[in-house]
Amino acid sequence: MNAQDVHDFSDRFSEVLERGDGDAARTFYAPDAKIWHNFDDYEQSVDENLKTLAWMHRKLPVRKYNIIRREILHDGWMQQHVVEATLPNGNPFRMTACCVVQMKDGKITRLDEYLDPAQAAVLKDIRN
Repeated sequence: MNAQDVHDFSDRFSEVLERGDGDAARTFYAPDAKIWHNFDDYEQSVDENLKTLAWMHRKLPVRKYNIIRREILHDGWMQQHVVEATLPNGNPFRMTACCVVQMKDGKITRLDEYLDPAQAAVLKDIRN
C-alpha cells in the first residue's frame, strides 16, 4: 500500500469506529491481530476489541473522532485524535488518544492505543 492508500484506509477505519460497526471493523483486522492499551498492558484479540467497541457505542452512540495528526509509517500509521461526544446528561465528553497501527497485506496486525483512563471513567456511570 502506498501512503495515500494507508491514509484512505485509516479514514475508512475511523468512520467505522465512529459508527460502532463491529462487523465492518472486523474486516480491517487480520484474524490474529492484537490490540494493546497502555492503561492495562493487555493485548486484546480482535473479538475482545470488538466487544469494547460495542460497549463504547452503547455508552456514546453518537461520537466523532477528530484527527489531530496522522503520520504514515513504513508499516502503517500513527495517529493522535480526540473522541468527542455528548453525555446523556448533556455534558461534553472528550478523550484524547494516540494509536500506532501496524499493517501487513492490507490488514491491521497490531494496534497500540495510548489514552488516559481517567477521561474514559465517566462512561462507567452511564446506564444502558
